[in-house]
Amino acid sequence: MSKISASMMCSELIDLKETIAVFEDKKIDYLHIDVMDGEFVPNFGLGVDYIRGLRKLTDIPLDLHLMIRDPEYKLQWIGIKETDIVSIHYESTFQVQRVLDWLKPFGCKRFLAINPATPIYVLEEVLDYIDGINLLMVNPGFAGQKIVPSTLKKAERVKKFLETNNMDNIEIEVDGNITPENGAKLKKIGAGIFVAGTSSIFHGSVDEYAKNIDSFREAIK
Repeated sequence: MSKISASMMCSELIDLKETIAVFEDKKIDYLHIDVMDGEFVPNFGLGVDYIRGLRKLTDIPLDLHLMIRDPEYKLQWIGIKETDIVSIHYESTFQVQRVLDWLKPFGCKRFLAINPATPIYVLEEVLDYIDGINLLMVNPGFAGQKIVPSTLKKAERVKKFLETNNMDNIEIEVDGNITPENGAKLKKIGAGIFVAGTSSIFHGSVDEYAKNIDSFREAIK
């Protein structure tokens, strides 16, 4: 069944409690947290204090997208829980397998994120270390971008690659301009987790979020 990961970078801070209440009522699967260091990507994103505060507001599991340089040295800062997804970028470290190894004691789901121009063959040597692939459909760092057209075909290749390697158990997450239309296309290809931002659920007022979630769920069912 399709899962929605709501991109909290797109949420207005002043509406946070009300937004979380809507998400709990609508049974949102994950809260997507873009952690950015201003080095790996040209932006600063949600940090450790935000994550700590969010955990006090809700029990919805977190989907932690670490867009940070050398994440292996920063994992202990974040307070990772067993219920979380943690995505580290292939491009962010010279020691991809080591980072995935160091994530294992946390008991979380380990995802490898890859940028639009990163070839899928980089997945080959780490398939035994990951629970999922976070497939970036835009270049990371900013909300509101348009999808990189080639990533739709890339998603097809990733799905075939997993099937060829008998790794159908590995989940595919898609992140970036996941409109209802793009979500429907990616669902048919084999995506299972959909990062929902301004293109799907975070538009209009908080009062409209519930309706937006229903419409998006219908598109990716």
